Amino acid sequence: MTLASNTALASKTALASKTALVTGSTSGIGLAIARGLAAQGANVVINGFGQPEEIERARAAIEADHGVRAHYSGADMTQPEEIAGMIAEAERAFGGLDVLVNNAGIQFVSAIEAFPVQKWDQIIAINLSSAFHTMRAAIPGMKARGWGRIINTASAHSLVASPYKAAYVAAKHGIAGLTKTAALELATHKITVNCISPGYVWTPLVEAQIPDTMKARGLTKDQVIDEVLLAAQPTKEFVTVEQVAAIAVFLCSDAASQITGANLSVDGGWTAQ
Repeated sequence: MTLASNTALASKTALASKTALVTGSTSGIGLAIARGLAAQGANVVINGFGQPEEIERARAAIEADHGVRAHYSGADMTQPEEIAGMIAEAERAFGGLDVLVNNAGIQFVSAIEAFPVQKWDQIIAINLSSAFHTMRAAIPGMKARGWGRIINTASAHSLVASPYKAAYVAAKHGIAGLTKTAALELATHKITVNCISPGYVWTPLVEAQIPDTMKARGLTKDQVIDEVLLAAQPTKEFVTVEQVAAIAVFLCSDAASQITGANLSVDGGWTAQ
């Protein structure tokens, strides 16, 4: 048996009695992470916006494909009260919350002097403040049970900047700092806190920002992909959602119990430059 298969089996055993909540998980990276954790035996709570029938289809598929329980919460990540209610609901439904993945995120592209204040506030609320609110609500239960995994989806933009993305870059730098602080506070409680920093992943979020980038820079769609999105990634390939999910699963395993406060880059070499 290979090391990879041993790790997978150990992870499955470790997560069989666990519950995971993944914010921003009705599509893209978040849904892939939720499915990856479910494949290892964890019950999951998914969260996010979208068409009700599509969300229900995704939720039901998790249960059918992996034999676990899956719950949906429509909590708005800009509303602290709804966030606290979602954590409490997950704890009531499953008896506790063991894995928290803060993945919710939005993007807006504009020069700073033209950046709408409302968009700035919304991006900071969803991409950064929501992680503080979920962690604040989930940590007491994790401490009481003596085990926990908190994973924050950051970005290559937690380490480097790009023009026209002031709010997103600020929020992702903040996520990296929040991760380190929480890791230090929780180091003796068997709760690890890490962030994953993908480069460009082909998701609805990335696809949706292409028109704004085309307008801001006067480029065609193909030029945005080649000259903006993949220009910084030496591999010249998009990261896949499955690759990000696999790292999240690993961080929940016993093999990763001494990894905390880390910022794991999955960016095709972007931040190595």
